[in-house]
Amino acid sequence: MRIDLKDPGLFERDEFGEVLAWLRTNEPVYWHEEPDGPGFWVLTRYADVVHVYGDDDLFSSQRGMRLDSSPEAVDAVAGRMLIVTDPPDHTRLRQVVGRAFGRSAMPRIEAVVSRVVRTVVADAVEQGEVDFLDVAKKIPNHVVCELMGLPREHWEWVGDTTTEAFDAPADTDRVAAYGELFLLFTELLMERREDPGDDFISMIAQARQRERGGAEGRELTDEEVVFNCNGVLAGANETTRYSMAGAVLELVRDPAHWQWLRTAGQAGIASAVEEVLRWTCPGVHALRTVTRPTEIGGVPIQAGDRVTIWNASANRDESVFDDPDRFRPDRSPNKHVTFGAGRHFCVGARVARLELTAFLTELVSRVDRIELTGEPRHNSSNFTWGLRTLPVRLVPGSA
Repeated sequence: MRIDLKDPGLFERDEFGEVLAWLRTNEPVYWHEEPDGPGFWVLTRYADVVHVYGDDDLFSSQRGMRLDSSPEAVDAVAGRMLIVTDPPDHTRLRQVVGRAFGRSAMPRIEAVVSRVVRTVVADAVEQGEVDFLDVAKKIPNHVVCELMGLPREHWEWVGDTTTEAFDAPADTDRVAAYGELFLLFTELLMERREDPGDDFISMIAQARQRERGGAEGRELTDEEVVFNCNGVLAGANETTRYSMAGAVLELVRDPAHWQWLRTAGQAGIASAVEEVLRWTCPGVHALRTVTRPTEIGGVPIQAGDRVTIWNASANRDESVFDDPDRFRPDRSPNKHVTFGAGRHFCVGARVARLELTAFLTELVSRVDRIELTGEPRHNSSNFTWGLRTLPVRLVPGSA
């Protein structure tokens, strides 16, 4: 089998799952050559993926967390942005960022999610025929922009620019998009320093980290605030929409799933949310750099080697999931790694689950059936992957 996990066409045609399945069975620790780079290891089994996530001393995030990232861009934010930081810096940053998504913040977050989902889904049902990606991308974008206190007139631009920063084919375009977002957050941070509110930017700008012994430490620097605001924005905007759209596609493909979901109640929706996350897995891979010689699956790995862990493959590992290539909304247990694992478990996982739960609840209460009106198409990213177009007709229910 031809193995090229950097081939955009493999992802655009939705054929990468076959390659990952072959690797899981035949070469679960695979050395992937790069014509224009040093090469990297590909890990496809659940146990190996969880092992790498769980040892951030041996497998460092600080030298980049995705293939094709710019070394210069990584160097600029390493140690100051949560996703490209190792302990102890990761620990102190997560204390602050995680607090903004903690239990005390949930009532406000739940209210925002509920209002946004209700409005967006109602508008889509009234429209009838929509590209569901236009619907799905609004929900996480509007939620995170409101929680951050971003001016309403910036919301659509922020969503588009975030996508450009993630998915632009040219590295220079991605860097330029990040630069624009950094500039926006710098301006907003200056405003919130003078006039703080109850938004996410104000919260992490004023928060102090707890040092050992419980004493309050220093605040985050301006750069740390800006970088981590951008990280939260990107994580929110570039993942949940793909899960929502992927859920709709599966409900269209198998009407029995739709009928089951409509009568399954909140317990059924809760299990469906986890299966949607496992099945769609928008965060396809993550990158780590090995800090000292080791072995994985009996294969020697050298210090400095890059290791990629493929969440999308771990979520289909036959040794963990029964009948993994079937979408089963009632699947239990469902220990997927869509949000990662270990210290780098996604800080916004709780919000993503809230959004998906509210979305499915609202959809089944307002829609009688969903019909496909055109050809679904996927994007070409091997990092954040999902549908880029999903034309459907939403037929309203009696409610």
